[in-house]
Amino acid sequence: MARLFFEAVSKHFDQAVAVEDLNLEVEDGELLVLLGPSGCGKTTALRMVAGLEDATSGSIWIGDRIVNDVEPKDRDVAMVFQSYALYPHMTVAKNIEFPLRQRGVEPSQRQRMVRETAETLGLSSLLDRRPGQLSGGQRQRVALARAIVRSPQAFLMDEPLSNLDATLRTQTRADIVTLQQRLGTTTLYVTHDQVEAMTMGHRIAVMNAGVLQQVARPQEIYEWPANVFVAGFIGNPGMNLLAGEVGGDGARALRMEAGALAIPEQMLLSPGAKVVAGFRPETVAIDPDGGVGASVSIVELLGSEVHVVATVGSSRVVVRQELSQPRPAIGAAIRLRIDERAVHFFDAATGERIAGPGGTASKEVRW
Repeated sequence: MARLFFEAVSKHFDQAVAVEDLNLEVEDGELLVLLGPSGCGKTTALRMVAGLEDATSGSIWIGDRIVNDVEPKDRDVAMVFQSYALYPHMTVAKNIEFPLRQRGVEPSQRQRMVRETAETLGLSSLLDRRPGQLSGGQRQRVALARAIVRSPQAFLMDEPLSNLDATLRTQTRADIVTLQQRLGTTTLYVTHDQVEAMTMGHRIAVMNAGVLQQVARPQEIYEWPANVFVAGFIGNPGMNLLAGEVGGDGARALRMEAGALAIPEQMLLSPGAKVVAGFRPETVAIDPDGGVGASVSIVELLGSEVHVVATVGSSRVVVRQELSQPRPAIGAAIRLRIDERAVHFFDAATGERIAGPGGTASKEVRW
């Protein structure tokens, strides 16, 4: 096992910047999730570790060596792809065995390792089948078996669950977490799915437009987002964001398009500062005495809860309600009561978090 480390790594495709000045460590035995929207650079970062893309600048470490000029086959990492990448003409056993054959492992040892790995992943009864005879979940388990059979220093997983249906995703997600905990193999896992990130990762590294935004444990990244992007991206739905200006002359209020929000005494904001107030859907309620006016645009019934989507000036606010609470009619004028103790404040110009519950979040939090 080994740590992975990006040291000031950038990747440019002609004039396009895919990854810019990435400094990130995946610690020995850690499962770190690289999370972000499509095109943010997360898969490019993963491919640079695997040697499938060359870094434009910076150093990539696997263990105690820089691997920028090391051939992919010599990096001792195993990659699991979104598309499974199985050989259709080979049986399950032959697919699992393939990397061992490539390494020249003796035949009897290969067979033993294939049997043991297949048993670990519940594939023992499928060894004689071909990929076309398997379900999507079974094919993904074969891809995982092929990755783990040779005990690499690190696993690299590129959206491995995106081709599975919801039920299979849940099961396979649990399988991967259990497997990683059992093996203790350093794992870099790429996804755009927040549920995968929040439930699987020891830490989450959020990227946007090729730039690392924040690294923290899942709960910390949810409770203390480092900037406006992370606040809006993390959570389902994301944090509500309303722009405003801090009142002057000692006023402890944020003036917004459709009302005002009290600013707690412990949050030190400069009078006249332009900020963005962020608050989670569970910290706002419909209340006739609330300080912010809104208009209901959508009411979504989600089984165990209701999301009321309202328009506040030119912005959108989601209110999470329990099923027992009265639901407003679409188009109704309502007032919103925001729990000021749960509000985060971000600099309107830079997007960085400047105040909020628990102080200021750092971009790097060790686990």
